Amino acid sequence: MAADEIKMDVDEATAVAVGGVEEISTETLAQYYQRLFPFSLYYQWLNYRSSEPTQAFTHREFSFTINDGIYLRYQSFKDGDALQREVHKLAPSKIDIGAVFTAQPRTAKSLQPGAFKPVSKELVFDVDMTDYDEIRTCCQGGNICKLCWRFMVVAMHVVDRALREDFGFTQLMWVYSGRRGVHCWVSDERARRLDDAGRRAVAGYLGLVRGGADQSRKVNLSQRQSKHPHIIRSAEIIEEYFESILLVDQEILLTRERWTKVLAALPDEDLRKTLDAKWSSKPDISSVDKWSEMIDLVDKRAIRAKSKFGLANFERDMMLQLTYPRLDENVTTHLNHLLKSPFCIHPKTGRVCTPIAHDKFDSFDPFQVPTLGQLLRELNDHAPDATSLAEYTATFSEFVAALPAPPQDAKSSQSLEF
Repeated sequence: MAADEIKMDVDEATAVAVGGVEEISTETLAQYYQRLFPFSLYYQWLNYRSSEPTQAFTHREFSFTINDGIYLRYQSFKDGDALQREVHKLAPSKIDIGAVFTAQPRTAKSLQPGAFKPVSKELVFDVDMTDYDEIRTCCQGGNICKLCWRFMVVAMHVVDRALREDFGFTQLMWVYSGRRGVHCWVSDERARRLDDAGRRAVAGYLGLVRGGADQSRKVNLSQRQSKHPHIIRSAEIIEEYFESILLVDQEILLTRERWTKVLAALPDEDLRKTLDAKWSSKPDISSVDKWSEMIDLVDKRAIRAKSKFGLANFERDMMLQLTYPRLDENVTTHLNHLLKSPFCIHPKTGRVCTPIAHDKFDSFDPFQVPTLGQLLRELNDHAPDATSLAEYTATFSEFVAALPAPPQDAKSSQSLEF
């Protein structure tokens, strides 16, 4: 299927799916929060399944955006019921989740300087499609389609495997941002307790693509780095997707404008000139064939040059550069950074920010995620648990159920066993 057959502008998607952003109003949001938002599961998650309110919840910052831009920071609540009542009252257009502090955030202004500090928060990651604009050829800016969404699929696979296998984290929840990216929430206690330095270390470990749009070679690994298990594993994952995404879907070598960007990373001027001249004389050669021809010439030149000039690993490094996840490190590295809550309604698309099941990275379709207008129409004929939001709520429920029970609750349950 051609890109122009499945590409949908974000604003067009909004109009088609929900009848325009006019359907997103305080009134319609209020209906959503009152009838569909999973408050009970939400509280269990952020209170970490404790039967009584803990500081993990009572000292947590929530931020609400209301009335087209009024931003209410440092909101906090004594329990889940208090949060639910406030959300019902305000019907915010967005909810952001912040850190757990040394005191209740709502009392921050009355505290002495230095007494109000962040102490924990989920380790979070943000991958945004706009960071792939220099690579993807199907869409730009806020637009996405099924072709470029596959960059998000690769990102989820690579980051998820690294967090589980290299750091030992197990409590991961991936969430569709509602528009053009994905978020990952790592809820392991060890992850939540990381300070800014620890978060920078994790982000630095996962960060691989370095340099701005003007830098042609953004991945250039040493022999030692190339043997690291994370690099080997990531390269194996990317190799599985590379040809179909970059060479078939994106056709990154289709035109001279496109192949010039790739050839600029070649550390051999003679090869660059040779390939540019040959492809210019036969521009209709497919990107798959051009890539094969380029790698064949690079490998032969690497043998003659005895692996000098970075030619030996050029194919692997370029595959990583073009496909490896591009993380917004600022979101990860700062303990006090806010991140949009799961189950919000995205104001530009009307879509719900839904969890993505761990075993459905490849099959998840952002264009099938329900919109606010769609859900409200479904409620005319169906119970809340029978709408198209139900499968995503079930994914959230499975994630919450897998969180470890707090020690005091575990002891209590053990005392009831006979």
